[in-house]
Amino acid sequence: MADRPILYSFRRCPYAMRARMALLASGTVCELREVKLSDKPGALIAASPKGTVPVLVLPDRTVIDQSIDIMRWALSRNDPEGWLGGDDAALIAANDGPFKHHLDRYKYPGRYGTDAAEHRAAGLALLGLLEERLAQGAYLSGGARGLADIAVMPFVRQFAETDRGWFDSQPVPALRAWLAGLLASPLFAAAMLRVPPWAAGQPAVLFPAVYEAA
Repeated sequence: MADRPILYSFRRCPYAMRARMALLASGTVCELREVKLSDKPGALIAASPKGTVPVLVLPDRTVIDQSIDIMRWALSRNDPEGWLGGDDAALIAANDGPFKHHLDRYKYPGRYGTDAAEHRAAGLALLGLLEERLAQGAYLSGGARGLADIAVMPFVRQFAETDRGWFDSQPVPALRAWLAGLLASPLFAAAMLRVPPWAAGQPAVLFPAVYEAA
């Protein structure tokens, strides 16, 4: 598989999710190496010593180890849906910074020693800004899904699933409709392919296996 990029990924990681969706949308075929986070392979650490996913290793050995950079790299090569036209660096930075801060401390209060309710409220306040934007159009990127939508969605999904009953009772109907639509898409289904953890010497798993844009 030296002629294809290699993607080190973890199925449930929101950063890896958005990278996989961009690779799918761009039509980039790669070798998928699912990582067991409690037993990270040496090849991953050798490629990127920080040891977090996703990591994309190109055939020329160039390493891209930030998910948003993987997305932009893939789409710069091929962007049939025009996702780069929906790039919003400020919105993505707000998601990856303040919102992710509150999401982690809401979802894992024991790990951080935090008040989950306080961080849930702060996260919801930030989602209220997305609600206002989505009330004006179906997507954060405008009339069609774009980079901003896909970059943000996995984190909103994680927030929603922490307490789905509570989330569904909140006054964010446009956000819920947006999330439901993206989760129901063939793109998301293809991105969530289940594969066993990778080990050196095993047959390569190509990604995507099968995907039709819709």
